Amino acid sequence: MENEQKLRDYLKRVTADLTRTRRRLHEVESRAEEPIAIVGMACRFPGGVGSPQELWELVLGETDAIGDFPTDRGWDPAELYDPDPEAAGKYYARGGGFLQDAAGFDAGFFGISPREALAMDPQQRILLETAWEACEHAGIDPAALRGTATGVFAGLMYQDYASRLDSVPDEIEGYIGNGNTYSVASGRVSYVLGLEGPAVSVDTACSSSLVTLHLAVQSLRRGECTMALAGGVTVLPTADIFIELSRQRGLAADGRCKSFSDAADGAGFSEGAGILLLERLSDAERLGHRVLAVVRGTAVNQDGASSGLTAPNGPAQERVIKAALADAQLTTADVDVVEAHGTGTTLGDPIEAQALLATYGQGRPEDRPLWLGSLKSNIGHAQAAAGVGGVIKMVMALRHGVLPKTLHVDVPSRQVDWSTGAVEVLAERRAWPEVERPRRAGVSSFGISGTNAHVVLEQAPELEPVEPVRSGGVVPWVVSGRSGAALRAQAARLAEHVAAVPELGAVEVGASLVRSRAVFDHRAVVVGESREALLEQLSAVAEGLVGGSGGSVGSGVVFVFPGQGAQWVGMARGLAEQSPVFAEALGECGEVLSGLVDWSLEGALGDEGLLGRVDVVQPVLFAV
Repeated sequence: MENEQKLRDYLKRVTADLTRTRRRLHEVESRAEEPIAIVGMACRFPGGVGSPQELWELVLGETDAIGDFPTDRGWDPAELYDPDPEAAGKYYARGGGFLQDAAGFDAGFFGISPREALAMDPQQRILLETAWEACEHAGIDPAALRGTATGVFAGLMYQDYASRLDSVPDEIEGYIGNGNTYSVASGRVSYVLGLEGPAVSVDTACSSSLVTLHLAVQSLRRGECTMALAGGVTVLPTADIFIELSRQRGLAADGRCKSFSDAADGAGFSEGAGILLLERLSDAERLGHRVLAVVRGTAVNQDGASSGLTAPNGPAQERVIKAALADAQLTTADVDVVEAHGTGTTLGDPIEAQALLATYGQGRPEDRPLWLGSLKSNIGHAQAAAGVGGVIKMVMALRHGVLPKTLHVDVPSRQVDWSTGAVEVLAERRAWPEVERPRRAGVSSFGISGTNAHVVLEQAPELEPVEPVRSGGVVPWVVSGRSGAALRAQAARLAEHVAAVPELGAVEVGASLVRSRAVFDHRAVVVGESREALLEQLSAVAEGLVGGSGGSVGSGVVFVFPGQGAQWVGMARGLAEQSPVFAEALGECGEVLSGLVDWSLEGALGDEGLLGRVDVVQPVLFAV
């Protein structure tokens, strides 16, 4: 009997151990496959685009953002242009897609001296700005991430900002190295924001930003970081890429990418920047963060020994698509649209189209072809920022249920046998196909390095509705900046934004300003009961008619002079009913006063006789 009891105890322990092991294994497997939430986005693209909403308006408006070459880069466009492709040292393209005010940077905002800012590659500056904006777009104060295991994954492919200097001026030579080093591009974001997760800079050429997204997803799933900033940037300080590709006959003469069009005649190059803020979907739901879309799967691979060093490889593209779908645990029929690489070259586009036909084009319902789009048809090829631009476009499309038109496609390329699969170019805008599952989109990027990347995105899950902000009565809007000028500029931007979006409520705006934005030393608070009154006061702040005050924020002795004469019977009771925060603070004051006086604060607020006493009215006014 004793041996049987020992055996039973042993079997119980083994069974318990097996149960725990299975549970841990399931947790590990689930974590390795967990969807990743996109909770914030920020971007800069041609056409004056400075936000994801502006990018969406550009593609929805079917805007062609290609324009003239810039005159602020130190090269003379007229001198470098020559329609003859054989002309050495010249380019034959007549335009491209360029950022407005690429040199603009508020160095003081980030605590950077003017000399150091001058030595910094504009790509580093824009990464800082878009990283900050992505956090605020997520409703997260960037300062709140200091000391957290937030990772930074930055893609960039040009390092020639300082190459145009014949000699380095003495005042900036101590900064020129860090200001133009790939590794510092990601490291500087971590340094300025105080982030302690991985910081990685990536150069796989045109696929860089999608590779950073892949790395960020893997890092989040492995628990290396709790949140991640991922994306890429391209700013062109020289005309070298246009000259080089002119020799290779790789440019479109008019600077436009005619993706998958029979009129395709080369790539049109451009600039841009985009950053995504990511976290595990379970964390986003637990913390109440707004989920814009979900990354279901990602994959990266290499062309290997293809027909040429920079030539695209169709079989490799097929493999990376299948690998991303496997990571997402989906089939080709589960995806509705692909935002393609689609540079508009007569070599690359047909190869990409055939890879899509061989994968997504097979096994689909007859009435649901794969739709094919290309942001490059609007803004050109933003190179290291191209992939993340496509992701931002598709996230907005998922949210709005609209598939924007791909420009310049009068006739789909006749170099492609479109009959081999169910794939159609989005030659017109369409409503997202009705499906009895979440909407899904693929995004592709292929680098001249031979590194290919594919991402599968999914519509954000339906979450429990957030309790609405209590409305009614007087509302404060808090605006702040690093300086008086910044405060006025911020007030002007806020007024412009609120005026342009009439559905924004005054209370919602006020809540967002204090919950999700950093607060700086120069501040102004405008109060009012209506949007109109608040906007009028904001305009006064923007024009300098009402100023914020600066100074240190800290603790110490505070003298309060409440005055007398502002009281009235029943004061503060309405506000206490509307604002739980005010009611709680008023209650705390009442508790303190109750040990010092022979009357109650609540009673005094409605008692005309008590409010007539000097010894009562001053502490009551202080409490209010």
